[in-house]
Amino acid sequence: MKHLLKSVLITLALTSSPFVFAQSWISIFDGSDLDQFNTLGEAQWNIIDDYVEADGYTGSYLVTKESYSDFELELEFWSSMDANSGVYIRNQSGESIGAAYGYEINIYDTNENPNNRTGAIINFSPPMAEVIAGEKWNRYQIRAEGSRVMVHLNGILVGDIDDQTHASGPIAFQNNGGLIRFRNIRISPL
Repeated sequence: MKHLLKSVLITLALTSSPFVFAQSWISIFDGSDLDQFNTLGEAQWNIIDDYVEADGYTGSYLVTKESYSDFELELEFWSSMDANSGVYIRNQSGESIGAAYGYEINIYDTNENPNNRTGAIINFSPPMAEVIAGEKWNRYQIRAEGSRVMVHLNGILVGDIDDQTHASGPIAFQNNGGLIRFRNIRISPL
């Protein structure tokens, strides 16, 4: 009985966590091709080894062909210290990408406004912790379920909002100056 109670308590602790990871994952980018994406803007997105990169372009995006509403998204990114980039989720369309059209999870260590640095959910929440991401590989874990969006960066909770503004749409990866690389992008619909 004691072991059963312990097992039930562990199960409750794991399932009541606000960030329980899903079991089935779909690869959006595995390093081999960009078949899952449309491009928007002038950037030249180049696949090198197992990542895709763009350098120095503004207003350019890789946009998923599919739309998503509730999901867990995992990806790795590498940015130069001067990079201005982000991950946009639940965009209204694949042609209009921006913080006004979806949720932008920022990648921008040197933004003059500390409320908009890496980890911020632009227009909704400053980063809950300061994490310097430049010049190394980092991991974003983003969970969007109903009105809640949670963001972990390298295992640290940096964003947690409850908002119903954006419910569904494509996901976009931005190059808006500096060098940005993405790899191991996968999603698990909820």
